[in-house]
Amino acid sequence: MRLFSLLLILAGVALAGAYPWYQNNFSGRELGSVTVFQRPGQFRSITVPLRQSDEPVRVLVDLTTRVPANFSGNVAILTLKASTGGKIVLTDTLSFSNSVQRDQSPQQALSIFRGEAGLISPVENADYTFVVTPNESGGTNYSKVELVLRANVGSLDSRAQPVGFALGGIGILGLILASRRKRRNRGEQPPAPPKWGRGGST
Repeated sequence: MRLFSLLLILAGVALAGAYPWYQNNFSGRELGSVTVFQRPGQFRSITVPLRQSDEPVRVLVDLTTRVPANFSGNVAILTLKASTGGKIVLTDTLSFSNSVQRDQSPQQALSIFRGEAGLISPVENADYTFVVTPNESGGTNYSKVELVLRANVGSLDSRAQPVGFALGGIGILGLILASRRKRRNRGEQPPAPPKWGRGGST
């Protein structure tokens, strides 16, 4: 039962955590990565031609910082807007509070944090302009910001995380019950038989 419970916990972690992370960061194909800010320069807008065959397009932002970086309290660090033909198709604020840190250069103490701005769908055969601006209340000392676009990304099944949490909970409950049963069986063991002969009680 313990092995089965452990397998349930692993399956729950995969569905609730690993699956969404993979879908957000690695599904589809990368269209490209463009630097929109690097110290001591200024933020610049980027225009990218997209095609209907790219749909859906996931928009990601990589933030390079001097460690340690503190992204607590869901404070907005950057704001991203995407538009085409004068129409805004995507806008989002990025706090990077749930981002996974990736060390880029331990010698220079640099780390990269990836944030997801969202999906562009539907996609037209047109030029799309992406504008990333800083949020003055962020207070994060970042040195570089990159825009990353991924085409034909997989959609995240909304049922995956609830099922993963349920499997993990059942697995943890199974481990608790197995541990209690083991302690109960240990307490119900018959007393050891008396010793005979030298060193015995009789």
